[in-house]
Amino acid sequence: MYSRIILLLALVVGVTSTSTRAQVNLPERARADVGAVYTMSNAANGNQILVYDRFPNGRLQAAGSVYSGGNGSGGGLGNQGALRLTQDQGWLLAVNAGSDSVSVLQIRERGLLRIDTADSGGSRPVSVTEHGGLVYVLNAGSDSIAGFRLSRTGRLQPLAGSSRLLSTTGTGPAQIGFSPDGRQLVVTEKATSRILSFPVDAFGLPGEAVVTESNGMTPFGFTFGKRNQLFVSEAFGGAADASATSAYRLGEDGSLETIVASAPTNQTANCWVELTPNGRYAYVTNTGSGTISGYSVGFDGALSLLDDNGVTASTGGRPIDIALSGNGQFIYALVGGSQQIVGFRIQPNGGLIPLAAVDFIPEGANGLAAR
Repeated sequence: MYSRIILLLALVVGVTSTSTRAQVNLPERARADVGAVYTMSNAANGNQILVYDRFPNGRLQAAGSVYSGGNGSGGGLGNQGALRLTQDQGWLLAVNAGSDSVSVLQIRERGLLRIDTADSGGSRPVSVTEHGGLVYVLNAGSDSIAGFRLSRTGRLQPLAGSSRLLSTTGTGPAQIGFSPDGRQLVVTEKATSRILSFPVDAFGLPGEAVVTESNGMTPFGFTFGKRNQLFVSEAFGGAADASATSAYRLGEDGSLETIVASAPTNQTANCWVELTPNGRYAYVTNTGSGTISGYSVGFDGALSLLDDNGVTASTGGRPIDIALSGNGQFIYALVGGSQQIVGFRIQPNGGLIPLAAVDFIPEGANGLAAR
């Protein structure tokens, strides 16, 4: 009986939060089975990284916040990838759009510890990516990208000669991401409806961009699949029930070969996309419809809606980002309007079962990452 009381007490221990640290105490037996979900306040007077512990059943519990060391924009960024976990899951990267900086936070057993905040190499950073210790930031205000080396101690060191301009000015870029092998950097431009691929050399420097016209209007978020597949959401300027998702094959030279052109969601403003670790299902959030659309993904990358009307799940409000748990069992959406993080359990057939939502997310919050 005494041991059971101790275990129950451990489950409800409070959260300790300072300007650089967020902690939650969990029973030793449970720690190996949990993960975390992160978003950021994006507040103009001090950006905070919000931490939510994820329990084995997918439920989230608030676990404090950590100051990023910079300022947010206070409003929407039109982006995907404002928060990014490194490949080794040891670090969380965050952009500070209001102070033109990017932050590194160490992932610890009981929370986050801010290690470094560095100039982003441009203005208004909106997305960040990492591969093998090489970090690139997408700066929307300057229509450019800039590279860094992430040291073993969590410090960002600017990479000389890494800055590159996008296809023109006023591109409205949404996301930057490394290909799985780290040899290409991909960027989506909403305003031009273009997709850029920068080859990355052995020194981590980008070459000249290969520019591809998107199949559909307003290419937004993207994710990589198996066999060099690239899945890109298409918002079609927010036109009612017009959004879609295209699948491409990324060549070694950065060229994009269409697998499926603009597979419709039958929903509005598809902007964010994630793929399950096994590559079988893709999920996109439709901001204008308050829904998530699921696709079955074929071996060749072909896309087929799981539900004819495109509604695999309803999120309420305006879903503005999406993230999968590291074990691939749960998917979470950041929802504006209702100011929530809503979660779903992924079924073997790709269906989604709702979980309890987390409330009181700050207005203007941006970015979502999960492990």
